[in-house]
Amino acid sequence: MPSPSHKLLRVGNGRRARPGDGPSPLDKRLARVDATPGGDQLGLRELQRLAARAIFRPLGRGGRMQRTWLDGRATSDVVAEFIKPNDRLSSLERIEIYNRQYWFRILDCLYDDYPGLRAILGERRFHYLRVAYLTKYPSASFTLRNLGGRLEQFLREEPRWTSPRQEICLEMARFEWAQIVAFDGPAKPALAPGDLLNSRPSKLRLGLQPYLSLLELSWPLDDFVMAVKKRDVALRSEASNAISERDGKHATHRPRLPRREPAFIAVHRHENDLYYKRLDAIQFRLLSALRDGATLQRACQQALASEDDPSLATRIGDWFRVWTELGWFCKRS
Repeated sequence: MPSPSHKLLRVGNGRRARPGDGPSPLDKRLARVDATPGGDQLGLRELQRLAARAIFRPLGRGGRMQRTWLDGRATSDVVAEFIKPNDRLSSLERIEIYNRQYWFRILDCLYDDYPGLRAILGERRFHYLRVAYLTKYPSASFTLRNLGGRLEQFLREEPRWTSPRQEICLEMARFEWAQIVAFDGPAKPALAPGDLLNSRPSKLRLGLQPYLSLLELSWPLDDFVMAVKKRDVALRSEASNAISERDGKHATHRPRLPRREPAFIAVHRHENDLYYKRLDAIQFRLLSALRDGATLQRACQQALASEDDPSLATRIGDWFRVWTELGWFCKRS
């Protein structure tokens, strides 16, 4: 079982963004197929691509479907060529349901996956950031799990969304993406203690599980995220009750940002639960060297180069016992 020092994470599954202003990268990536005026019949694949283009386009003002198509025509005229109205809804209203629900769903996913980043920026700024991000880097996977895979890259490319807190936001994006990787990333058969016996340290190279992330951070983001999650749980527990004026003010309170101080964190899972574990600098250097392909002997030399603590040999043995029990080690590919 994980040691008591582990912290359990309960994972649930500048300029205002105006994604309706001109074509998005998604528009450009989809097949360039438009309905042909005059009643020409579309092939099935063309029809699917056209419907996808309409559904996946970013929402316009007021969270509604954009009223102008890419070529300047009215969206209502375009969709009327391949969607029939019914006795209650027009063609535009029918497909707008899917357009809105698609965008509400992917926006909600980022909301749930990045509570720490949301707490740093505040609800309003985080909303504009995620709209801008999904407009530039739309979903390209069958699973919503990958939705935030390019968020850190986006923040580096467009720092206006996180200024003046760019650095801590970048670290938070990396930290929260590591949690997604740990939650359902692939696993290799773990090495047992007996697998390491009779191995020469000068030759032995150990692999680390693909779902394990080693992070060197400038802020203790693990404690901050735990506080954010506890606050969110407390607020949800009150959702069905009448909220007083005082409670309402509390609900909008932003958690205090952590003070800057180095933190080494391993983000991993154990027995299908997600954890993060604090490491000291020596542990981090040792594991990082193993991850990068060093032999066990070389990794220890690198980690202990400036250390003269005689108790380190015993401590290293204890570390490896714990790490092996947690299943962190595997054969290198």
